[in-house]
Amino acid sequence: MSALPDGWTMVVGLEVHTELRTDTKLFCGCANNFGDEPNTNICPVCLGLPGALPVLNQRAVEYAIRIGLALNCVVQNSSFHRKNYFYPDMPKDFQISQYDVPINGPGYLDLPDGVRVGIERAHLEEDTGKTTHLGGTGRIHGSDESLVDYNRSGVPLVEIVSCPDIRSAAQARAYAAELRSILIASGASDGRMEEGSMRVDANVSVRRGDDQPFGTRCEIKNLNSLRSVQRAVEYEALRQIALLEDGGTVTQETRHWDEDAGKTHTLRTKEEAYDYRYFPEPDLVPVEPTSEFIDTVRSELGPMPAERRATLVSLLGEPTDAQLDQLLSVVEQGLDSFVVAAVAAGVNAPLALTRTSNELAASGDVVATVDAQAVAATLLMEQAGELSATQSKAVLQEVIVNGGGDPKAIAKAKGFEQMADGALDTILDEVIAAHPDEWSRFCDGDDKLQGFFTGKIMAATKGQADGKAVAAGLRTRRSA
Repeated sequence: MSALPDGWTMVVGLEVHTELRTDTKLFCGCANNFGDEPNTNICPVCLGLPGALPVLNQRAVEYAIRIGLALNCVVQNSSFHRKNYFYPDMPKDFQISQYDVPINGPGYLDLPDGVRVGIERAHLEEDTGKTTHLGGTGRIHGSDESLVDYNRSGVPLVEIVSCPDIRSAAQARAYAAELRSILIASGASDGRMEEGSMRVDANVSVRRGDDQPFGTRCEIKNLNSLRSVQRAVEYEALRQIALLEDGGTVTQETRHWDEDAGKTHTLRTKEEAYDYRYFPEPDLVPVEPTSEFIDTVRSELGPMPAERRATLVSLLGEPTDAQLDQLLSVVEQGLDSFVVAAVAAGVNAPLALTRTSNELAASGDVVATVDAQAVAATLLMEQAGELSATQSKAVLQEVIVNGGGDPKAIAKAKGFEQMADGALDTILDEVIAAHPDEWSRFCDGDDKLQGFFTGKIMAATKGQADGKAVAAGLRTRRSA
């Protein structure tokens, strides 16, 4: 739980906007590409020019349903509305969204620790353009000029609205992280917060005790990292508590999170639904997916993160806390298939998990092209003692770079040959004899010198020695 003053609790609900991985925009044929030259993926429809009519993207509907099914939502018939407001990033002065009849109704998301957070709705809408304010503070107020890129205008979004079930900043972060993993696993979104394809708005209020009515909430807009979600929620709760304890009142408003300053600032008075003058979109018919279409989408969904974590837990037996952290990370990064494949090939689960969470995870996007069987073969060589841990990591890196390959051939090319029986004992004795003063201090309790001897032995064996065997040999001689 958050470190709030005694007697205070926070109430948090998150609104997560995730862009969908469609080739084109929601209502036109313009490309949905991040990073293209500004204002190149535009047309009369997404610019809202007179006479232009929207046509709904079927793949966007499919992806929205995928998200709903992954979040245990009720998938239902839905309709579009016009959400009216003036802002330069929406050239037609309204946004096509879903209002009272969303495509995905109530559902839920279970966090890794077992806490269940309700999902109120997950609806389809179009994204806005992107404004860049130049000069001053970088915000619209006080800037010298503003630039608008309409490439993002009309990109399909699903807005996922949680129930106010979150009770700490850490829990808010865990919810956003788990949701991001689900979105990626569903195939509907890439979840790249740094590119804005997943953005979080946090509604935060506080109250004295869990039995009191909810307090006045403030909304923090456009949080674009998991770290920002946790920090912003924590700060805002403490800000409201300090205000109330000083005799003030919390005003319902929209606030901006300043990452550098670590503070929220007033952005504008919080709007209500009636401020947007919703009315049915006259140019679009209701969305009524058939049960057969929904079943087809369901059949194409792979296992979600919770199920994949359970698979790894079953492989490990009784995982340690460190292993639990590793498997959470591996599943979040979509690398658990490497662990499963390695264990199926005969690698023990802890070794498979450790190499995946370290060496494979550090390889970035290139790991997606790696042959899992080549990884498993490398780990089998390490497990059998044919490669030391250091050698195994070197061979594994070569496998990752090449997308696969024969680890035995790679090991041979690198000169990683198994040490002959007794060779390590001979080298241990030679290194100890060459450094009598250091050995005497090591035997007298200077444990820092273990690294010194390990380094000397690794150099003498050209990295062929197994680290565990070296440590065992040093311990045996030290206690003799």
